[in-house]
Amino acid sequence: MIHIFRKGTDESLPTLVLLHGTGGSENDLLPLAGLLSPGASVLGVRGNVLENGMPRYFRRLAEGVFDEEDLIFRTHELKQFLDEAAVKYGFDSGNLVAVGYSNGANIAGSLLFHYGSIFRAAVLLHPMVPLRGLSLPSLKEAAVFIGAGTNDPIIPAEETRELESLLRGADAEVTTHWGSQGHRLSAAEAEAARDWLGRHSNSRQA
Repeated sequence: MIHIFRKGTDESLPTLVLLHGTGGSENDLLPLAGLLSPGASVLGVRGNVLENGMPRYFRRLAEGVFDEEDLIFRTHELKQFLDEAAVKYGFDSGNLVAVGYSNGANIAGSLLFHYGSIFRAAVLLHPMVPLRGLSLPSLKEAAVFIGAGTNDPIIPAEETRELESLLRGADAEVTTHWGSQGHRLSAAEAEAARDWLGRHSNSRQA
């Protein structure tokens, strides 16, 4: 998979796995990573699927309607890539934090749904429920931050609450930040995620 890896200055920090929105690239979330966890190593990954020339992590049949077979395949593909990248770059595969926006948040959610605590924490910005009808693995060791918009034109508030419920039902620690910025990422949302991640990292290291 096309990607970028930047080794951080503090190896005790989790490696941030950056997953862009539709039409983005492996570089899109680098500025956000610098805000969330200065000094952390980062792995930005570009989606392997093209939709009208725009990179995505999996196909969809229509807006908000996922190609579930492809989503499952791409979830396993990304997990294999993360394992290979950990060996190649020497980072701890047990100390990862996902940072995903929109389509990237959805594939990160699917990784949690399939692999449990693959991430010690996940920052999901404007995610949807990736799959329904799954029996989720234990997420007792994972913490999840959800950034949501009360007026998001793509994701109804009910969908966010359904995702919260599914994650909590698998014993994940879930914190949701609500804003009124529609589907876009706002500065307030990014700062809330930074503060949450800082508290989470400190509590896990203590």
